[in-house]
Amino acid sequence: MSRGAELVQGRRVDKPWGYEFIWAETEHYVGKLLHIERDQQLSYQYHERKDETIHVLSGRVLLEVAEANGPRRRVELGVGQSFHIPPGVRHRMTGTETCELLEVSTPESDDVVRLEDRYGRAGK
Repeated sequence: MSRGAELVQGRRVDKPWGYEFIWAETEHYVGKLLHIERDQQLSYQYHERKDETIHVLSGRVLLEVAEANGPRRRVELGVGQSFHIPPGVRHRMTGTETCELLEVSTPESDDVVRLEDRYGRAGK
C-alpha cells in the first residue's frame, strides 16, 4: 500500500471505558488518543506482536504490568510520563482520574488476548 502525502481523517471508536480516536493509521504504525473515564479500565491483556508506547496528556492512569509469568506491578503515571509495552507484557490501564493518553504502536489492531475484562470481553 503506497500512498503519497495526504490529509487524513481520524475516527472515533467508542469503548465501554471511554473512547479511542485513531488519528494515524498506516501499514507501519498507528497513533491513537485514548480517553479513559475516571474509575474505568481497559482489559488486562497482552499482545503477541503489537508493540506500543503510551504518553499521558492529562489526568492520571494506573498501569498494571507483568512479564509473561511474573508478578503484577502497579505504576501510576501522570502528565508528561510515558511507558513502553513490548509484545508479551500483560497490562491494564485504569483511569484514577479522567485521562487522555497518546498511544503509538505497530499496526496489529486485532492482536489482543484479554485475560480479564470487567465488561465481559475476555478471550481473543
